[in-house]
Amino acid sequence: MQFGRTYEEFTVGDAYKHWPGKTVTEYDDHLFCLLTMNHHPLHMDSNYAEQTTDFGKNVVVGNYIYSLLLGMSVPDVSGKAIANLEIESLKHVAPTFHGDTLYGETTVLDKTPSKSKSDRGIVHVETRGYKQDGTLVCVFRRKVMVPTATYIEERGGEQPGRPEPKAPAARKEK
Repeated sequence: MQFGRTYEEFTVGDAYKHWPGKTVTEYDDHLFCLLTMNHHPLHMDSNYAEQTTDFGKNVVVGNYIYSLLLGMSVPDVSGKAIANLEIESLKHVAPTFHGDTLYGETTVLDKTPSKSKSDRGIVHVETRGYKQDGTLVCVFRRKVMVPTATYIEERGGEQPGRPEPKAPAARKEK
């Protein structure tokens, strides 16, 4: 299974459809809100959302949607990244509700070799998130520093820290 890409493997204009999607549950939303101390009643209090908002129900917190889409993109985009350098823009386009399923796709906008180190480059991408009905919910652009193939080779290959399994010990017969 591919996990990220080297600089040479990115082509401007390529698009990666991230799979699988994720159905957002009330538990996901509430846990994220609690972990990040976001206690806005729009996300946590269904009575408040039903009685006082235009939506009539809880809206999933936008930073969870962004984080989920970012995570979906890791196997295709930043799995080999040296660093995420910049989130250039982040737009929440439409609300997401409990029970919606999100899908993401990322397009390579540009790539630039590093000016200071020849074993890496900067890849500029845009990730778009859609609900199950095709509604665009979130768009963000980021710049990621990724290694070249030389960088990977010089550090021992794809998974240098992964231990090799030991052969099972021979059993003694009684």
